[in-house]
Amino acid sequence: MYKPGEELGEEVQKTIDAAIAAAANSYAPYSGFNVGAAVLLENGEIISGSNQENAAYPSGLCAERVALFWAGAHYSHLAIKIMAVVALKDGKIVADAAAPCGSCRQVINESVARQKMSFPLYMVGANRVIKVDDANDLLPLSFGPSSL
Repeated sequence: MYKPGEELGEEVQKTIDAAIAAAANSYAPYSGFNVGAAVLLENGEIISGSNQENAAYPSGLCAERVALFWAGAHYSHLAIKIMAVVALKDGKIVADAAAPCGSCRQVINESVARQKMSFPLYMVGANRVIKVDDANDLLPLSFGPSSL
């Protein structure tokens, strides 16, 4: 766990900054909970996504899945090195780190299986940043390709 102001490293900070920028562009008129996610690919490209709500719930999509699906669709041959997630409420980073929902955790696990290597996930809050070294640790006993 990191406290505000602690050095996270340039790659991590750029990924977090991209997630914050994405959150500012989310479409969340119903919840008012703006989420951004970003993934740093092995080639240095950062792909970001934001939550996109819909009046016909559950037709919207979470920020994590937007970013991961876009990266998979456009850069399927490149591995993810880092992922960051941040949530804003009233334009400010929420106090505690926002964690991915269950559906996003499943998609994160599939992304790890797809590239055959894990990556760290940074969950960003105003009061702390939580790093999970292995993204698969977010969903123990998960269903994946080996379950079929």
